[in-house]
Amino acid sequence: MNTVPRALLLDFGSVISVSVFERHRETEQILGLPAGTLTWLGPLKPESDLLWQQMLRGEISERDYWQQRARETGERVGEHGWDMPRLLQRVRQTDPNAVVRPEIDALVHAARAAGIHIGILSNELELFYGTHFLERMDFLKDLDVIVDATHTGILKPDPRAYQFAIDALRLPPAEILFVDDQFRNVAGAFNVGLQTQFFDLRDVPGNIAAVAARLGLPHRGT
Repeated sequence: MNTVPRALLLDFGSVISVSVFERHRETEQILGLPAGTLTWLGPLKPESDLLWQQMLRGEISERDYWQQRARETGERVGEHGWDMPRLLQRVRQTDPNAVVRPEIDALVHAARAAGIHIGILSNELELFYGTHFLERMDFLKDLDVIVDATHTGILKPDPRAYQFAIDALRLPPAEILFVDDQFRNVAGAFNVGLQTQFFDLRDVPGNIAAVAARLGLPHRGT
């Protein structure tokens, strides 16, 4: 597609926010675990994460994946029954603005200044983070669209999830650039006519630069 996008539609977890996978060493320190305890790396090293592979094959849901990882992490510190909100509260939910990638924040500010509409399409935004936490996150203020499956009940890559966002943005799909860190969600977006950009966590700066280029925006590497 050669059309310069008029809207940028972002996944939240791992695209806007720094992923749990990238924070393992920090998480271990916070929880008092020995360095190297958390070995599951999801998209950073999918061949080594059997549970992630099950999720990619559709044998379990993304929510199932995180439920199990949260439970395992809680058990490592002697606490049972952890879910994902509990894990995030213990290791991340102190400053809502600290979870946002600064480079993404800068990119979105530049896009808005250029007249590009900004939206979020997430499967678990409020479910994982909670209303009070999100209310204090500056990044979410003044966005054009937030579509959250916590409320719609329709998860990516179901075509209806993307359609909610397309309808809310009031633009043709071909004029919307969708960015996600999971191939199956990117494929789902492509199938409904959206422009797409896979966000590879193994090269975050390169991916942000690629999105900026797709939007016709200048980008300063870090």
